[in-house]
Amino acid sequence: MHLIPAPFEPFRFEGRELYLKRDDLIHPFFSGNKYRKLYALLQTPSNVIHTLVSYGGIQSNAMLSIAALCRLKGWRFEYTAKTAPQHLKADPQGNYRHALALGIQLHEVHPTAYDAAVNALKARSKENERVRLIPQGGADPAAQEGVSVLAEEIREWKAEQGIEQLNVVTPSGTGTTAAYLAKALPECRIVTVAAVGDPAYLRRQIEALMPLPPNLTILSTPYRFGSLHNALLQTYEKLKAAGVEFDLIYAPVMWLALMEAWDELEGEMLYVHSGGVSGNETMLARYARRP
Repeated sequence: MHLIPAPFEPFRFEGRELYLKRDDLIHPFFSGNKYRKLYALLQTPSNVIHTLVSYGGIQSNAMLSIAALCRLKGWRFEYTAKTAPQHLKADPQGNYRHALALGIQLHEVHPTAYDAAVNALKARSKENERVRLIPQGGADPAAQEGVSVLAEEIREWKAEQGIEQLNVVTPSGTGTTAAYLAKALPECRIVTVAAVGDPAYLRRQIEALMPLPPNLTILSTPYRFGSLHNALLQTYEKLKAAGVEFDLIYAPVMWLALMEAWDELEGEMLYVHSGGVSGNETMLARYARRP
């Protein structure tokens, strides 16, 4: 697997000037915030671990990134998900198709048995030190190492550019990346959006990992996670027309919230690209199937 350094680039959107941290360019299937969350495992000697286990959605970006990591390290990857739709099994698409090609061992369970299956994974990882559990979405204290590396890259770039006041923007699912960035970059404001649930839910997710950082600004959104809205699709298309493709689930929500809050945020803007564009294939298909 070839990994490239993630460059900083100027970007113009909706008449606004800002910068991008192109973490999406690190690798097609192992990039963005998932690369940062899995960074510590990338540094782990291959013989220390035999199997990674995880769980979540059947089209999860994290699932695909872990599959790519395991292919690189020579590890087995077992993933538990609720039963996939028949149409997807008949014609695999998106992250599901890519993960299968990378050798994922997929365990599908009925929705009523899902919680018990996840608890069994957790118990198994405690019993065997060579079996490592990655929580859904990579929400794990081990993510701090990779996010700290990202923070140092941003700090060095900020100094080189002579920027005094910097807002670092990144969308949140579990809030893991945003929270650890805020902890590692106390001199910056970290701006995020509660893309899954409301801001109160996101705060609870973060506080399960660490105290809520004072330099973290959480924006709200009217859009329900994974829902289809013309405004989100149009924002995705406008961003792509501006020269960069972003993911269709988190990024449009973050960009719309950012544009609305822009005038209240003093200083330069740096948007950290979270990757995840491999999931656009199935999201665009969902939009195309709409009545």
